[in-house]
Amino acid sequence: MTRIAVAGFQHETNTFAPRPAGYADFEAPDAWPGLTRGPAVPAAVAGINLPLAGAIAALVEAGHEVVPLIWASAGPSGPVTRDAYERIAGMLLDELAAAGPVDGLCLDLHGAMVAEHLEDGEGALLARLREAVGSERPLVASLDLHANVSERMVELADGLAAYRSYPHVDMAETGARAARFLDGLLRGANGRGKAFRRLDFLIPLPWQCTLAEPAASLYRRLAALEAEHATLLSFAPGFPLADVERSGPTVFGYGREQDRVEAAVAELAEEVGAREADFAGRLWPPGEAVAHAIARAPTAKGPVVLADTQDNPGGGASSDTTGLLRELVGQDAQRAVLGLVHDPEAAEAAARAGAGARIELALGGRSGVAGDAPFEATFRVERLGDGAFTATGPFYRGSRMQLGPMALLSLGGVRVAVASRRQQAADQAMFRHLGVEPAAAAILALKSSVHFRADFGPLAAEVLVVAAPGANPADPADLPYRNLRPGLRLGPRGRPFAPA
Repeated sequence: MTRIAVAGFQHETNTFAPRPAGYADFEAPDAWPGLTRGPAVPAAVAGINLPLAGAIAALVEAGHEVVPLIWASAGPSGPVTRDAYERIAGMLLDELAAAGPVDGLCLDLHGAMVAEHLEDGEGALLARLREAVGSERPLVASLDLHANVSERMVELADGLAAYRSYPHVDMAETGARAARFLDGLLRGANGRGKAFRRLDFLIPLPWQCTLAEPAASLYRRLAALEAEHATLLSFAPGFPLADVERSGPTVFGYGREQDRVEAAVAELAEEVGAREADFAGRLWPPGEAVAHAIARAPTAKGPVVLADTQDNPGGGASSDTTGLLRELVGQDAQRAVLGLVHDPEAAEAAARAGAGARIELALGGRSGVAGDAPFEATFRVERLGDGAFTATGPFYRGSRMQLGPMALLSLGGVRVAVASRRQQAADQAMFRHLGVEPAAAAILALKSSVHFRADFGPLAAEVLVVAAPGANPADPADLPYRNLRPGLRLGPRGRPFAPA
């Protein structure tokens, strides 16, 4: 029986976010399990929509012995500290050395990790692992759809497989796909041909959604080309909130026949490039968005959803800005629900006061985002929760959430879901935990960019992407880049980047 080592080390790095990811952030559970080592890893990820869970299940089904090394992830934020990166990478290598000889390595990575001392976090990690296992043993990894893939990553891996859905409902499936490719390498059914192409424009996160055009048809085309050319094919639209040279969309593939791999990658890259102008959409000012939602609500068959994309913690934002809340209260919105606001002090104060109490709070607004400030008002404490529940939606499926003390606060016709840990509002269970039935709301204001669409999309009468204050500018042209490669366009048909 072949022995396959498995490990996960994930971080999506917003280099513009002020708060780094320290070791404690990887230790603490949130939507995903906290730092876990050795034999405890499979149970920690079992049943969760995570690539590592899918990979383990696929490897066991194929008859391999799984050798678990480590699982580590932290919520999107600023760069990973040197201390955290080196400690976790060191643990992974220590576990690999202690495991004894293995026949292959299957990894769950993100692809957009930046550390304080390493611009290409995954490339550096793959180099250390390649040195440890040698050139003959296959090394395969799953990647996030938002990966900023480097040439070094492609060269060091024998297979890379990126998600094909945003919202990421296929994370476990992608881990399984990577594992099956590794199995094929071991059996001689797959080869080590590879190809890689970059595209020369950044794609804003809200318009990378695979439920809409142009991504929907491009991923259908990807599947057809993959079958036609017998190639493990990927298109990663990239993570534009990373100010690094490799930032941006890429197409890459692996397979037995080099010429077929190159043909598949070249054709898909050309088709993505031809759709450049289509990767754009409308951003609503918060005042206009709230006014439209209020006007639409009386006749809408379902909630009007306002996506607070620029304060999405899933992209590294603080999840505490108050611009959209001010508009909802100021325009006297009714049956409106907003969440999740990250404010542990407010959650603690609500818990001390108790359900039914009225408390004065300066809610949120402490992250220093320009144009934002705490929202001062007297709120009623509607409901309290401990933040421990199981997610039920397609994206966070099976996640055993640990969001710390939570509170539902109300002010007029607006209710606010507050959490002690940052987590984007992408699962209805987050609100049901506080007694809110999302389908009964007239307006849902969600601190998320796209992932909310998996669980809330079927409820929505309409979705508006709102540009309220936040650390995740939806238009890349608004970001103060310094390190991109010259000539990269800052958005579809945008101006080219030129170093200062």
